Order: sequence, then structure tokens, then C-alpha cells
Amino acid sequence: QVQLVESGGGLVQAGGSLRVSCAASARTFSMYLMGWFRQAPGKEREFVACISWNGGSTYYANSVKGRFTISRDNAKNMVYLQMNSLQPEDTAVYYCAARFSGSSYMRTSTGEYAYWGQGTQVTVSS
Repeated sequence: QVQLVESGGGLVQAGGSLRVSCAASARTFSMYLMGWFRQAPGKEREFVACISWNGGSTYYANSVKGRFTISRDNAKNMVYLQMNSLQPEDTAVYYCAARFSGSSYMRTSTGEYAYWGQGTQVTVSS
């Protein structure tokens, strides 16, 4: 069982930056593929980014590529999403997700992740 707790959301002006964090409880955290998803009001949850078990592989949605960076610290059981050049369309609840995987295969669908956090709100004002 894995528990995920996000933090770091908030209100930021367009063009600004924010970093959200995810703390994981898994004993074998380094064996998990970690992902970030987001859900805006009235929309389906969508993929943002994911990172392989050792951090060697990352993958991003086209909408955030070049602006967002996902990283992880296996010694601290933490995953981060650094968000730069934020725009109002980035406003959403951001969720951390985990999938047990020893490979570097990237996964982008919500159904492929077994564990989810409660989410943290990110609001970008224009």
C-alpha cells in the first residue's frame, strides 16, 4: 500500500512559477513509476508528466513540455513538479500518482496508476 500526500499548491500570477511536492509512504519507493496529473473544473483528469523509478526517464504532455520539470528524490521518498511560465489554463487540482514498476516504460493513462494522492489546488490568475 502506498500513501501519497501533495503539497505546495497555491495562487500565482500568469508567468510565475510554483513547485508542487508529493511525499510517498512506500518502503520500496524507488520501484515506483511516479506521475503527475491535473483536473480542471468540468474537465477530465489529464496526464501532465511522469518519471521512471530511477529518474532516468521522463515524459511530458505537449501542453507543459518546456515549462514543467518532474524530478524525484528516492532517498526522501519525494516527487516534485516544478512549474514555470504558468498560464491561466494551468489552473487545476494537481494529483500525484504511483505505479509499481521496475521498468522505464512511461505511462500516461489514469487507469495505469494504482495509487493517488488527494490533490493540491493550483490557481493561475491572469
